[in-house]
Amino acid sequence: MVWEGGAARLLPIPIRMKMKAIWLNDIHLEFLGNPEIESFVRSLADNKADGVLIAGDIAQAHTVSTYLSRLQHALAVPIYFVLGNHDFYHGSIAGVRSAITDLVHQSSNLHWLSESGAVPLTTTTCLVGHDGWGDGRLGDFEHSHVQLNDFRLIAELAGLCRAGLLQRLTQLGDEAAEHFKSVLPDALQSAEHVVVLTHVPPFKEASWYDGRYCDPDWLPFFSCKAVGDFLAEAMRNHPDKRMTVLCGHTHGGGRSEILPNLVTFTGPAEYGRPAIQKVFEWD
Repeated sequence: MVWEGGAARLLPIPIRMKMKAIWLNDIHLEFLGNPEIESFVRSLADNKADGVLIAGDIAQAHTVSTYLSRLQHALAVPIYFVLGNHDFYHGSIAGVRSAITDLVHQSSNLHWLSESGAVPLTTTTCLVGHDGWGDGRLGDFEHSHVQLNDFRLIAELAGLCRAGLLQRLTQLGDEAAEHFKSVLPDALQSAEHVVVLTHVPPFKEASWYDGRYCDPDWLPFFSCKAVGDFLAEAMRNHPDKRMTVLCGHTHGGGRSEILPNLVTFTGPAEYGRPAIQKVFEWD
């Protein structure tokens, strides 16, 4: 069952014995023309998957709903997604969230995990997710000279002093962690394997760039410690369960074993060249 629009009404959904799922991240469709988008969609359709998982950075504020609608009509399978920081560019967090909420309420195949509970994919595998955010807690925020476009192009982050920016980033990270605290217990109770979809890597060890971990200047913005701390604690408390985290954001790729039962995949990305990261087949 899955939450409808964050409300306390649970909707039954079909549960498969097996599921074939395509994982995407940082596809940035705003950088493509129509022929390139059509070619990309054909590559997705050719896999004949049962569902698609998108770990954020789909487009930008004024186009993300349009591209999600285009994908759902072209693929006609469930699309489970979270949003990334680029999805709020040239707009506001509040405005995009409102538009996406309206969009998913009008579609049976679009599922925004930040407003969903635990989604059973098979009889043993469950999906949870949230957009996440770089929450400033890892690395060296105080001395970092990094200036992301986020701080100019997202209304809630623009014009803030350094202290105000850190406060806002930690609030966004805490918001993501609170979502997982509300949905993960049900997932762990009902499934042997939990798949977590999020945009920002929740661990330092998952913040890959150019074959290594991000340096202390970038790490505050390329990791969400609040989410990572909770996920790790939950899996230490459930050694009989296993978790797979799928994330992106850094545009660097890598696999990280955080715990014996907790593995994170960070997908690489290149502007203008969206790609399938991996095709999973879950029992």
